[in-house]
Amino acid sequence: MRNWKYILLSVILFPFVGMVSSCSEDDSVTDEYANWQERNEAMTDQWAASGMKKIRVYTQDESTTGKNCDYIYVQVLEAGEGTESPLFTDTVRTAYRGRMLPTTNYTNGYVFDETYIGDFSWHTAGVSSLYCGGMVDGFTTALMNMHKGDHWRVHIPYQLAYRSVTSGSVRAYSNLIFDIAVYDYWHPGDYHPAFRARTR
Repeated sequence: MRNWKYILLSVILFPFVGMVSSCSEDDSVTDEYANWQERNEAMTDQWAASGMKKIRVYTQDESTTGKNCDYIYVQVLEAGEGTESPLFTDTVRTAYRGRMLPTTNYTNGYVFDETYIGDFSWHTAGVSSLYCGGMVDGFTTALMNMHKGDHWRVHIPYQLAYRSVTSGSVRAYSNLIFDIAVYDYWHPGDYHPAFRARTR
């Protein structure tokens, strides 16, 4: 009879053991992204004050002054020799790496998508052909201002990315940082040659 008391006590207490362990796991996740929206908004303000090149999102009129979150912020890593830029309806052959802001466990920012691994090289990077207008607003804005041979680091406020929505492994309210290299682009219906890595 005494054994039944222990069994009954175990049945009652067992669910609480799982709750305690899950709470401690959730605490570490919460700490990693604590005040995530506020941190990302503060970073946008830092980008705006940094002196980086800023470009107004393509959906807004350039002649009016926008808020900090209406711009992408660009570091030009390499400048290409092209003089024209892709249009909204164009397809762009590009290599890229996308990450979120740095956190405790991801000191360079969590990488959520990339076409290459390791350091970027024009010769060895994987590439993808993307519909220019099919990307988040900040990415599309970057492409519509880049030229063949450009390699940029583009800082995108969350308002020009996935906004308040979680998308795959990208958390809601996440600013995005993309390294983007443009190899080529073409208009709808245009012939484009088979891909060859850049020679430089």
